[in-house]
Amino acid sequence: MPKFILNCAVTGAIHTPTMAPYLPIKPKDIADQAVDAVKAGASTVHVHARDPENGMPTGDLDVMGEIVSSINARCDGVVCITTGGGINMTVEQRLAAVPKYKPELASCNLGSINFALFPVAEKFTEWKYEWEKVYLEGSRDFIFKNTFSDLDMVFKIMGEAGTKPELEAYDVGHLHNAHYYFQTRQLKNPVYVQFVMGILGGIASTIPHLLHMKQTAQSLFGDKCMFSTIAAGRNEFAMGTTSMLLGGGVRVGLEDNLWLAPGEMATNNAQLVEKMIRIAKEFGYEPYTPDETREILQLKGRDKVAF
Repeated sequence: MPKFILNCAVTGAIHTPTMAPYLPIKPKDIADQAVDAVKAGASTVHVHARDPENGMPTGDLDVMGEIVSSINARCDGVVCITTGGGINMTVEQRLAAVPKYKPELASCNLGSINFALFPVAEKFTEWKYEWEKVYLEGSRDFIFKNTFSDLDMVFKIMGEAGTKPELEAYDVGHLHNAHYYFQTRQLKNPVYVQFVMGILGGIASTIPHLLHMKQTAQSLFGDKCMFSTIAAGRNEFAMGTTSMLLGGGVRVGLEDNLWLAPGEMATNNAQLVEKMIRIAKEFGYEPYTPDETREILQLKGRDKVAF
């Protein structure tokens, strides 16, 4: 059967506790849902940390350490630590977990964009925590900063940690940003790029856009380039399936989408993983195991992480 990388983004920094009672915010809950996602068939898990008291995205290294060490102790999934963090963090805070924990994989955001969450705030009148509305409304005047100076620092830190960058491209120009580092040999094949689609401020979730991103990535990095696709919200499964059929990977998870089906909220990340696997099997596909993912992405292995 043809195979694909199935990534599960467990909690993220976009959705807030008011939006879904099932969004994991405590370290134990985040780790438990990540482990369940791997057991359900996820190849990798993408991890953010949240303040266990109120669910606000946090750069607290102890919280991140508690999460990733628990995941690593209980399953063989590839752990991808975020360097996207939350809109309340500096670039330095977002990067701090990489040199400390030296993960196999970490996200690398390829360019600065308007990252707008404020339209979501208009759907709610009551909030579980005071920070939520302020956080979302604050994105109206927010630039997700990822300059070339920032990227220089990211590639240096990841190189020293032996961590492979999962390249997050929110628009086609970001692929050309990555190509600069490919030309200077700071980025080497197999390049692993993830198309982030459907964020207001970035490229929209449409099949023509996905085809353009794929064609551009392969023209810049060659046939050894591995790609995966995120589609925020209701397009998650349709765009993920299209990505799979085009030879790429898929990301699902409560970071990107809270719904299992129209009118039915997902109660955990494993449900989203299981649904994607059911769809994949209908087309004769199955996800790579974590160890197969390590091999195909040429990761350093679990024994070389610091958690």
